[in-house]
Amino acid sequence: MNLHSYDELVKSRHRLSLLLFLFLNTASSIFTMLTTVDNRKLITIPVVIIAVLGVTGLLFTLLRTQKLHKVLNTYSIAMGILWAWHITLKYHQIAPDDKNFLLLSLFSVFFISAIALSGNFIAFTLHVLPAALMVIYLDQFHNIIRILFTIALPMAGFSLHHLMQKRSDAFTRRLVDNLYIEREKFSDLSMLDPLTNLYNRRGLENRWASITAPMRPQSHFVLLMDIDHFKAYNDNYGHTMGDQALVRVAAAIRDNVRSRDIVVRYGGEEFMVLLTHVEHAYAQKVAQRIQQEVLGLEIPHVFNEDVSTHVTLSMGIASLTDRDWVAAVTHADNALYRAKNNGRNAIEFAQEIPVVQEQPVTSLA
Repeated sequence: MNLHSYDELVKSRHRLSLLLFLFLNTASSIFTMLTTVDNRKLITIPVVIIAVLGVTGLLFTLLRTQKLHKVLNTYSIAMGILWAWHITLKYHQIAPDDKNFLLLSLFSVFFISAIALSGNFIAFTLHVLPAALMVIYLDQFHNIIRILFTIALPMAGFSLHHLMQKRSDAFTRRLVDNLYIEREKFSDLSMLDPLTNLYNRRGLENRWASITAPMRPQSHFVLLMDIDHFKAYNDNYGHTMGDQALVRVAAAIRDNVRSRDIVVRYGGEEFMVLLTHVEHAYAQKVAQRIQQEVLGLEIPHVFNEDVSTHVTLSMGIASLTDRDWVAAVTHADNALYRAKNNGRNAIEFAQEIPVVQEQPVTSLA
């Protein structure tokens, strides 16, 4: 989960609160209209409006999923004012001396807010405040202590709940952010070879998937290369020296291609370079430059004496057309096999690539 998905979760929570709030108001208004007092149904205009507004609000919310977090406050103040209006009208209709009616009405409004708006302090306040003020006004301060206690206790509780919720949300956001950063770091590390810091095969697949530009014929090239007699090098110099040789060869390859080209440790002593949007003459020059650079490292390798007394590379090159990755790698591997059979420290091209007359090796632009 990232911050975007967490924000979507928060929006979903606001939407569910709005749906619950509208449903409870609608149900309460319908119940009020069906309730009788002294065998009389006391239906008021505001309670009818609440029912209509609730039903239309439910339909609107179910059909619309975007930008609903601000709508909740609007509905809250509107419903709060309508309930305050209803309490006023009904209070004058039934009996001004019935003080229990005011407290019960206030409890009803708080009940709706407590269930539906516990996670939104602003909406909670907007909903209960009109009714609370109206009850205080109608009571003429006769039961002010009871009414204030009825108001203050849930307000204090919801204030503390709101503060804890904000801190919890802030902590969750930081946690999600940190987890996302750590996941990105882990993902990056999982795509890199820990010894050479080049891409591994997973990193190659990831980078290859990101190449979406249209390909021209023979505009991409696969260079598959292998260190000559590396098993003998490891057997005689030891694996620690072998690792050092791999690191130096990997650095030489990486330093002689462009930053946008993909360099991969393809196997134990096997490397791959994907050159993007170049001509075959340029691919040939890069291959020669890499080969000379590795030889110029002068890494002693007396068990490579049939080719050189230093570490050398054999290389196969194939074009990558029509995004046929498997065919390109197969052709490059076959070319590498021929280079090995032709004496090593050699460069061979796949049959579909014309060999260009060698040109002096130039530095990268």
